[in-house]
Amino acid sequence: MPSDPTPANTTQAAAAPGTSPEQPWPVRTVARKVAGWIDRLGAVWVEGQLTQVTARPGTGTAFLVLRDPAADVSLTLTCPIGLVRTSGSSTAVPTEGSRVIVHGKPTFFLGRGTFSLRVDEIRSVGIGELLARIERLRKLLAAEGLFDRERKRKLPFLPRQIGLITGRSSAAEHDVVSNARHRWPAVQFRICHTATQGALAVPQLIDALETLDRDRETDVIVIARGGGSVEDLLPFSDEALCRAVAVARTPVVSAIGHEPDTPLLDHVADLRCSTPTAAGRTIVPDLAEETARIAGLRDRARRALAGWVDRERRLLDALRARPVLADPYRELDRRAQEITALRQTGRNTVLRALTERETEATHLQSRLTSLGPAATLARGYAVVQHVTGGSASGARAPVLRSVADAPPGARLRIRLADGAIPAVVDDPGPT
Repeated sequence: MPSDPTPANTTQAAAAPGTSPEQPWPVRTVARKVAGWIDRLGAVWVEGQLTQVTARPGTGTAFLVLRDPAADVSLTLTCPIGLVRTSGSSTAVPTEGSRVIVHGKPTFFLGRGTFSLRVDEIRSVGIGELLARIERLRKLLAAEGLFDRERKRKLPFLPRQIGLITGRSSAAEHDVVSNARHRWPAVQFRICHTATQGALAVPQLIDALETLDRDRETDVIVIARGGGSVEDLLPFSDEALCRAVAVARTPVVSAIGHEPDTPLLDHVADLRCSTPTAAGRTIVPDLAEETARIAGLRDRARRALAGWVDRERRLLDALRARPVLADPYRELDRRAQEITALRQTGRNTVLRALTERETEATHLQSRLTSLGPAATLARGYAVVQHVTGGSASGARAPVLRSVADAPPGARLRIRLADGAIPAVVDDPGPT
């Protein structure tokens, strides 16, 4: 018995039993087996958007391409040519860009090795159904907060560059560019042309949005399109496009259709403009208005400055009119007069004190004079001194105070007012 195969060998055996490098399958075998696997698939209902309808006269088969509106995936369809002429029970003929639901069976063609869906019924998606789907998507996105006002960003006052996503040579492009440049001639645009309806619209719109969002010079992105039917405006209510706008870092302006047209993009975008013309007038300021506003502000500033200067000048005039500033020497003169008066007062006080002290000294001198010995001598009194041995001058001679102190023969000195007289005691006289 052979050993158990490895997991890789097991997978290979399960994918292609009986094959090996030595015993490969021919192409026809692989094609038959693939056709057999696909043939075992049942019939399915598929919804998408027709991007190509080929129905040549004289042929019994029509070839169509059905594309997923939200992804870069498509299927090839084959159907009897009568379906694309009558569309089953409906009188509407499927055309490129139509939203349809088809019923068919997957088929693999051996000769060409191609896969297609053999369709036996085509139904157009009605407007009512489209509107109902849009309403369900609107509620879903609103519940997720994509419509909240708090997440909407404010547009720059004067963008350096405006990214414009619109159809090639469309009226919407002309309206946005002409109105913006009429208001601000120096405005710069980076324009991305895309399909604005049909199956290719959503992928191209998303690619253009991502390209402009990566551009650091682009400050705002405008998605613009003219009016149209509900089917024409379906790409602007696509979930993938709405989510791409919601995650974009650059503010997005929606300018789709006319005033009544309100795709879901209007709710997700940071700013909704009713028309492309309104977008051109909104994304940039008006040069004339801003010039007039600047002139008005300059006038206000000039008036405010002139008023301030006048007010300060009046204040200076009032300060200069005050006495202390009108005649600065006046205060100095007043202070000088006060100092002179104080000096005179001080001088008078000192002189008065000196006079008083001089008077007191004179009185004291008079008292001392009247009480001194000279005054007594002047009144006729005399001072008698006993002259001892060598004190002829009597400077140190004792004063006689008693008759007993002057015995006969004692030498005396009699001091009078105008001099001294020497004397000798002859007779002391009676007691």
